[in-house]
Amino acid sequence: MFGTAANADSPRASGVGRGHWRFDALLPFPADAGLSAGEGSTPLVPTDRLADELDVAAVYVKDEGRNPTGTVLDRGLSVALTAVAARAADGADVEPLACASPGNAGQSMAAYAGRADLRSYAFVPSRCAFSNKAMTNVHGGDMRVVGGRFPDAADAVDEQLETEYTDLAEFVTPYRHEGIKTLAFELVADLGEVPDVVVVPTGTGEVVAGVHKGFRELARIDAIGAVPKVVAAQAAGCAPIAAAIERDLDAPEPWSTPDTICGELEIADPAGGAVAVEAVRESGGTAVGVDDEDILASAVAVAQNEVLEMGATGGAAPAGAWALAEAGFFDGDETVVLLNSDAGLKTPDVLRSHLMGQGI
Repeated sequence: MFGTAANADSPRASGVGRGHWRFDALLPFPADAGLSAGEGSTPLVPTDRLADELDVAAVYVKDEGRNPTGTVLDRGLSVALTAVAARAADGADVEPLACASPGNAGQSMAAYAGRADLRSYAFVPSRCAFSNKAMTNVHGGDMRVVGGRFPDAADAVDEQLETEYTDLAEFVTPYRHEGIKTLAFELVADLGEVPDVVVVPTGTGEVVAGVHKGFRELARIDAIGAVPKVVAAQAAGCAPIAAAIERDLDAPEPWSTPDTICGELEIADPAGGAVAVEAVRESGGTAVGVDDEDILASAVAVAQNEVLEMGATGGAAPAGAWALAEAGFFDGDETVVLLNSDAGLKTPDVLRSHLMGQGI
């Protein structure tokens, strides 16, 4: 599916300590070499009310908003920066580090680059959330705000950096997927079994691909018998991966008029779209596009009924699950995991604006 840097033939994870580095037997670096700020070991929270509403056996929310910078992407950037730091220690000229990002990856890169004492540049679109912009600078990263949307930020990396750089974009470095795959390891470890369905908010396709990769590796070493269905939940206003699956295409076609309030989901031409489509199909899963209104309403409903603070992006998971339930996707006896990809404090203004639109 894509290159791996892991020792997938290892018989099992070490299980020592906390965080995703406890699975170092299935990671490309040992735990004592890992650049870590405590990412991983995020809560898996049972939500009985959601299970009743979806008419399934059980629903859990995997709350990735508890990671150091409030995003699931911390897992991948932790491993990617470990790889870069190792090269730097061997004398390689790795600086500057750079990537284009809707916001979360740039902030995470700045944080872990600071830990490694490496200079980084995050290129973000002007619509990037203020919290991402502010914290990227707080972590010591350089930031370039580019007018327009994510593709404009991606184009600006080569245009504005007049030097060689280490590209930390997803699907350029394999190490980001290596970190993301630990989600699969944690879900099996925490549940004591394999979930039936995992619903993932999807923009670039990085998390979908990484999660499925983790389950495939567990199946390869006979740690599990079967992989769960992976569902890619996208914003209806920018759903190239969902459209490709619906139309039985091998790869997404660029979305001509992207339009969603969820910046992390507004990826009109995902670089890893073909990989994500393959991952979803191989798992037996599907993809769904849901309206912004449903995404925000779902995030608010989870906060009000289940305590958990989902970011606007994370709301795509419960919104997608509700859409699937209405379409008859579930049989009724499944264990379903909803991935909250980022913390509510990433986009509180977006969620509050949704309530204000309802007169609240």
